Amino acid sequence: MLQYDQLPPGSSLIDAELPDLSGQPVRLSAFGEPFLAVMFICNHCPYVKGSIEEIVALARKFQGQVAFVGINSNDFERYPEDAPEVMRTFAQTHGFNFPYLLDEAQQVARAYKALRTPEVFVFDQARKLRYHGRVNDTPKDPTTVTDHTLQRVLEALLQGQEPPVTEADAIGCTIKWKPGHEPTVRIAST
Repeated sequence: MLQYDQLPPGSSLIDAELPDLSGQPVRLSAFGEPFLAVMFICNHCPYVKGSIEEIVALARKFQGQVAFVGINSNDFERYPEDAPEVMRTFAQTHGFNFPYLLDEAQQVARAYKALRTPEVFVFDQARKLRYHGRVNDTPKDPTTVTDHTLQRVLEALLQGQEPPVTEADAIGCTIKWKPGHEPTVRIAST
């Protein structure tokens, strides 16, 4: 069975500085909100398209309490629908109220051991990882969602409680890696 390494719960925020849609650098550690949701998303993935309204609504609902940051790490040379100019259109079309950053070198996705879009990493006040995983249980089809996982996690954390789950497998497209940047795979014993 193939397995990929994952960032374990309790891990510290992996800081990075990436350009936003206007080319201005944004540092992950610069956000002052008590919680930080680092999301690996892109423009073309049907799972992102199916859950983006929920993501934007959560960013609005928790504004001032949770900083949301979207990161596109896809190889836009091979997938031009994820190019920066399309990122701008996608963000405008969906009313992004959070930064959408470009990880052109894919170093941030590799550091976070991210594999999918959408995939979320939630950090607390001490910038320790409290949740890693999906937005909801059926991100491709918002009409069939029965578990708004990210919302439940954020509500619990904001009430000073432990999150109901710390990990929930991200459901979505694989990150489109540049040749040679693919994540390390290991064979797990059964």
